[in-house]
Amino acid sequence: MPKDFPRTRRVADQVQRELAGLIRDEVRDPRVGSVTVSEVQVSRDLAYADVHVTGLGMDAEASREMTAALNHAAGFLRSQLARRLRLRTVPALRFRHDEAFDRGARLSRLIDDAVADDASRRDD
Repeated sequence: MPKDFPRTRRVADQVQRELAGLIRDEVRDPRVGSVTVSEVQVSRDLAYADVHVTGLGMDAEASREMTAALNHAAGFLRSQLARRLRLRTVPALRFRHDEAFDRGARLSRLIDDAVADDASRRDD
């Protein structure tokens, strides 16, 4: 019988919570501004974790720089996670830019434009 809440998901949730605080409090790189850790996917053997992040109010170039800065700080963040988590091995961190928020904002703008266009056609 499969578990409803497998260990990898529990570890991913804990890593996400801890990383959000660590990035906010410990990372001093000016390229890393206000960052949201939207999702963490941990491999089945807990060897690595893909961390999906979004920079609030950043354009594409700033997001790439932020992701590069976080990947540069991955070793430091992993060592800090090892102090906070009770795991035998802490997964290696790979930061990725999460484009879901960008797509959502783009779709929202398109919907707003379509509604405004429809309203202007009704007035005419």
